Amino acid sequence: MKTILAAYSGVLRGTGSSILSALQDLPTAFWPCRSKMEKHLQVISVMQWVISFLALGAACTALLIYMFCTDCWIIAAIYTAWLIIDWNTPKQGGRRSYWVRNWTVWTYFRDYFPIRLIKTHNLLPSRNYIFGYHPHGIFCFGAFCNFGTEATGFSKKFPGIKPSLATLAGNFRLPVLREYLMSGGICPVNRNSIDYLLSLNGTGNAVVIVVGGAAESLHCVPGMNTVTLKNRKGFVKLALQKGSDLVPVYSFGENDVYKQVVFKEGTCLRSLQKRLQKILGFAPCIFHGCGLLFSNSWGIAPYCKPITTIVGEPITVPKIEDPSDEVIDLYHAMYIKSLQCLFDKYKTRFGLKESDILHIH
Repeated sequence: MKTILAAYSGVLRGTGSSILSALQDLPTAFWPCRSKMEKHLQVISVMQWVISFLALGAACTALLIYMFCTDCWIIAAIYTAWLIIDWNTPKQGGRRSYWVRNWTVWTYFRDYFPIRLIKTHNLLPSRNYIFGYHPHGIFCFGAFCNFGTEATGFSKKFPGIKPSLATLAGNFRLPVLREYLMSGGICPVNRNSIDYLLSLNGTGNAVVIVVGGAAESLHCVPGMNTVTLKNRKGFVKLALQKGSDLVPVYSFGENDVYKQVVFKEGTCLRSLQKRLQKILGFAPCIFHGCGLLFSNSWGIAPYCKPITTIVGEPITVPKIEDPSDEVIDLYHAMYIKSLQCLFDKYKTRFGLKESDILHIH
């Protein structure tokens, strides 16, 4: 009996040794190489943001309603009470988390495209600013990565300046999504929220407004440099009323990460898009990127196209509580000229030709 046990023990020891040896060989034999692992993490980081932006709010709303019909209704009731108490927080500076802004996942997000932030001039912490971001693109990847996270080092490049990316106010009515957005320093693009940041929150604030908004997203296709700006003067009036300097920002490559079906003006489908845009607050674009499994297939993942965001020279703006139309037009024209100069100065460095121009609608 002892002989049998000794023999069995020897087999086990031999098997354990063989398994250990096999496990040591696994990294080189079966595990993907480091570069492939990093690529997978980059894809996951981008897709979690896309899916969160598209579906997190709706999914959490449905879950909250469902929980009221289950034994977990007390949890739903507590969170609903919290929503009511906390309803105005997004309008009062939000609740940013520097821990969330510095998540490692955002570095993978940045490297997927990749996204870069280029500083051209210093900004004074003793002033407040309104950044005009162009173009909108489909998901504003450049705006989110540069101003909603620290992946591209905004705080190091602009010490003393706190960015607040403004987005649709409706997003802050959706449970959980509102917390996610606020943690990145994202705020509603409405008068109350911007007034608070530029008037009641001291200095060193930079509100980032995607000036073209949903209307501009209907024009974004690869190779096109089109911004909706001619009749967008509200942000200029606001800058004058608050005495906040205007800063043009242009992202080269923002329009290249998705391919969109653009319907001609006057067609029924184009009219339907515009009507839905007014009702929903965002444009229902028909677009595609690449597939998750095969890069040459269609899917919702964006193409890996570089996005380079240039922060231009600030335009000093005086404080005028009730600016006239003439003054607004003057500073609006100055802003357009500054944006055009910024585009022309850097376009050839990022894949465009000298003959390419910035179309302003």
